[in-house]
Amino acid sequence: MRRIFLLILTLGLIAALDVAAITAEEIIANVENNEINEEERIEGSMTISDRFGSRVKTFISYAAGADKMLLEFTNPEERGQKILRLEDEIYLYFPEAEEVIHLQGSALKESVMGSDFSYEDMTGEGDLLDQYQVTLLGEENIDGRKHYHLELKAKKRGLAYPKQEAWIDAEYWVMTRANAYSLSGRLLKEMELGDIRKVAGKYIPHYIIMRDAMKKNSSTEMRIEEIDLQADLPRNAFSLEELTW
Repeated sequence: MRRIFLLILTLGLIAALDVAAITAEEIIANVENNEINEEERIEGSMTISDRFGSRVKTFISYAAGADKMLLEFTNPEERGQKILRLEDEIYLYFPEAEEVIHLQGSALKESVMGSDFSYEDMTGEGDLLDQYQVTLLGEENIDGRKHYHLELKAKKRGLAYPKQEAWIDAEYWVMTRANAYSLSGRLLKEMELGDIRKVAGKYIPHYIIMRDAMKKNSSTEMRIEEIDLQADLPRNAFSLEELTW
């Protein structure tokens, strides 16, 4: 009996050491190293489902590093509409009005095309470790794969989500699930990522579903159709001057 007790105790200590072998900051750094690229080009689609039915939007996006991103819609209804992110600034371009709008404050949290994604969701959050205090809560098995369970709490006011939970695949360094909460702890959004494929040495989810907890019977599915992680983008691709072209 004593031997069995010692064995259980030893296994428990090994498990505890395994969790402590990596820090929450290192996990986030590995995730960002996997998902952030010097230059990338993506073609994809977004299917919005709500009480009005389903509708599909298509897009092309370009990104350089963590703070530059351009998304252009290509479906007939919104063709030519663009969203540009330059560090913490987001701009919209509407070809019909030939107008560029600088989004600020609460406008950043507005829905994109009636979807469950906000403008901040669509264009990224920048450096997470600069914005959030991260804590490793433990390990979980999801669909037969080891995941790290993290909690992220905002270091400053004004962030879209004061608190988040994330589940990170321990081998692929991909976030496969995430929940976002208000300051009071109310669930705001749920996100799941799947169809993970290896592209140019990195693991990329090709399927994302976002659900806005504030909307009833609403979800948005995003799929990557093509991706190039070594795209040769024009030097001025992320300039305000080129946004209107």
